[in-house]
Amino acid sequence: MTSVTEKAGAARLAFYELAVLPTKAKNAALLAMADALMENVTEVEEANAKDLGAGKAKGLTTAMLDRLMLDRDRVELMAGNLREMAALDDPVGTVINAWTAPNGMSVSRVRSPIGVIGIVYEARPNVTTDTAGLCLKAGNCIILRGGSEAIHSNRVLARLMAEAGSRAGMPDGVIQFVETTDRAAVSELLGLAGMVDLVIARGSHRLIKTVTGESKIPVMKHYRGLCHIYIEKSADREMALRVVLNAKTNRPSTCNSVETVLVDEARAEDILPQLAASLKGAGVEVRADGRARAIVPEWSEATEADWDTEHLDLILSLKIVSGFDEAIEHIRRHHSGLADAIITETEQQAEKFLAMVDSAATYWNASTRLTDGLPFGMGPASGINTDRVYPRGPMGIEEMTGSRFVIRGTGQVRS
Repeated sequence: MTSVTEKAGAARLAFYELAVLPTKAKNAALLAMADALMENVTEVEEANAKDLGAGKAKGLTTAMLDRLMLDRDRVELMAGNLREMAALDDPVGTVINAWTAPNGMSVSRVRSPIGVIGIVYEARPNVTTDTAGLCLKAGNCIILRGGSEAIHSNRVLARLMAEAGSRAGMPDGVIQFVETTDRAAVSELLGLAGMVDLVIARGSHRLIKTVTGESKIPVMKHYRGLCHIYIEKSADREMALRVVLNAKTNRPSTCNSVETVLVDEARAEDILPQLAASLKGAGVEVRADGRARAIVPEWSEATEADWDTEHLDLILSLKIVSGFDEAIEHIRRHHSGLADAIITETEQQAEKFLAMVDSAATYWNASTRLTDGLPFGMGPASGINTDRVYPRGPMGIEEMTGSRFVIRGTGQVRS
């Protein structure tokens, strides 16, 4: 079996070719990958069935199994994302800004590939296809190290993409897949400073902590969600009900689903009974504070741990707050910085919320589930960066690039 170090060496060699590969060739590779996924749906489903069977035997939660599951519809979505990437503009070489220096030099800051990117992730096989496709379009090579729970699915997906891309003209070695689930492979990857330029960590608190603690390479963290929605006293009731229901039930296993709803005490009697009926109809378990349970006794009692729990399931934490200040204080203490929203008809309160809540995505009158590349008009994204350093939020093709300076002179020297 090829070692991680050997895979990184092959990726580094491929990078020099990929960095100058014409856009047309990269797009052809992406389209070939999409076709390969659809032509081999049965093989993908068979591999995924092995992972699902193993996951059920291990006692994975319903939410985790949902993240893991692939069927024809999801494979079609993955293939569609690759085609979407092919249709997007190529960021490599784009001039971000340009100026003439005082000494007459022409200076440009241009987008450029990052290099070789390693990604350590869990559960969701679509991360394999989305991240590999985005890296290719942005001129980066990738080393994929998924979790053991999706090893069969990821192995097939990575092989299909690498083979189809190579046939279409992509340099060999651009997509590398770590076959082993041995923990030592992660440590080996994280020690390859100088060969690997960036590590993306995507998964649980335990995984993020391990990667950031061991890595000799810069790490970009795609961390947990723990999203909040605050229903302010001037909120439109029907809008609030619609947004909360969508944010919790559209795909509860995703990191951008809402986990805690805060309701202004001035609207609790008006909103909570209808919200309870809507959530009950969708099969959502609500864990609420005492004030909310006085209005809706059927809700279970929330514990302090619930305010810091990313349920990733049809479970919602709910609290009545005295007003705007308490809502802000609660969000600041408990959120993860991924996405938070306010529902209000008061522009002044909305703008204050948008300024005071420091999340990668902060919303006024919209669902946190929209935190992704496609709803933002960016195209598919490899994940959502919760770090406070650039690029925060959904990572599309542009966000998978860095920048460098290009200078054109006429013989200038430093005095």
